[in-house]
Amino acid sequence: MAYQIKLYNSLKHDVEEFIPNTPGEVKIYTCGPTVYHYAHIGNLRTYIMEDVLEKMFRYAGYKVKRVMNITDVGHLTGDSDDGNDKMLLGAKRENRTVMEIADFYTEAFFKDCEKLNIKRPDVVEPATNCIGEFIAMIETLLEKGYAYLSGGNVYFDTSKLDNYYVFSLQNAEDLLVGVREDVSEDKNKRNKSDFVLWFTKSKFDDQELKWESPWGVGYPGWHIECSCISMKHLGEYLDIHCGGVDNIFPHHTNEIAQTESCVGHEWCRYWFHVNHLVDQSGKMSKSENNFLTVSTLEEKGYEPLAYRMFCLQSHYRKPLLFSYEALDNIANAYRKLVKRVSQLEREGELSQEKFDFYKNKLIEALSDDLNTSNAVSVIYDVLNSDANDRTKYELIKSFDDVLSLDLTKEKPSGVSTEFEQYIKEKIDQRSAAKKRKDFAMADRIREELLKEGVALEDTREGTKWKMF
Repeated sequence: MAYQIKLYNSLKHDVEEFIPNTPGEVKIYTCGPTVYHYAHIGNLRTYIMEDVLEKMFRYAGYKVKRVMNITDVGHLTGDSDDGNDKMLLGAKRENRTVMEIADFYTEAFFKDCEKLNIKRPDVVEPATNCIGEFIAMIETLLEKGYAYLSGGNVYFDTSKLDNYYVFSLQNAEDLLVGVREDVSEDKNKRNKSDFVLWFTKSKFDDQELKWESPWGVGYPGWHIECSCISMKHLGEYLDIHCGGVDNIFPHHTNEIAQTESCVGHEWCRYWFHVNHLVDQSGKMSKSENNFLTVSTLEEKGYEPLAYRMFCLQSHYRKPLLFSYEALDNIANAYRKLVKRVSQLEREGELSQEKFDFYKNKLIEALSDDLNTSNAVSVIYDVLNSDANDRTKYELIKSFDDVLSLDLTKEKPSGVSTEFEQYIKEKIDQRSAAKKRKDFAMADRIREELLKEGVALEDTREGTKWKMF
């Protein structure tokens, strides 16, 4: 490749030159959502930055294959059998089956991704599709002495490793029992940091998703999923593993432990972690019911791509402070940018020299540890340059292959009288539905209008609407 791409490797705590296992090709694995609730905009910041990472490699000429899991089973709030199954919690919350919850929120997740121009990965694999792969890896770990049976469950034995804490960000005293949230100690473990590979003794008598295994009827632990799904589709040598910083421990630490113990060699060379989106109260969290969704932003009149641009203006390794004031500033800048690009003339001769110069400038910005803020600045450099309008337009159209801000996408110029009347009729229908306490109907009408690009805002003066 002609471009030298540098990325911060969380495993080595340093910015390193990216050297793929196979020249010209990149294999990327992304930790996908646990589909028990809507994704919040903090979750989606991570997926936006991973999306730019993938598109940057494609833009630079690499062949890319990206795989993502869907966690529809096995994600507990604790690693012991006293933890809560997030999928079951979601099912009980909404009086649906676990698979109904999984299907509904998987679809909702990809709808949000579509609104934010997040490309669907080449392979999306639900965990429930791979029970055979999970069992095969656990059998290998048992045969090699890295796993043991206790209390009806199968555990990974972290004492067998010379360096379990590979990211060097934790120690045994910090971790207590090696869980992610809502810690509760598991007396079946030999060591506090051991983790479950397979449950056969579930605390939930009504657990819906269980499978036959050599150790009895049960279900997989959370960590085994990503290891197996990655190797199923990308092989034993992975280039980049992505996720949020909260995945570093225990999830990614445990993935490395079990995968490298299974295959007997280094598995993944580069680890790419995106920092949190925070507000004045701290990190957004579904478990604390402290989160905003894309739909919430739309209801308040924000174009989803304004939020994408908001994320691009900050470096992925830094916490990003969210406020409506900050989003307002970016939303205004985004609208002005779209308008400015729309005024560019499309005729004239393309200057290949200037096109190549600014394309290289964009790739250089992104190659510097995915510096999206500098990449956005290149858009303004182009608009302020002495290049002709045709060259400017073609450059910005090209930049959208990686930044995906839809700056050259044609927007509707106005609202017809007929469409305005339709909106007013829908608002009247919604008001009537709310008066008779048919809130499900009111929500459906809001969703119908959102699909038409119309955002509603309920005020003391009545319901207002705007196009986005």
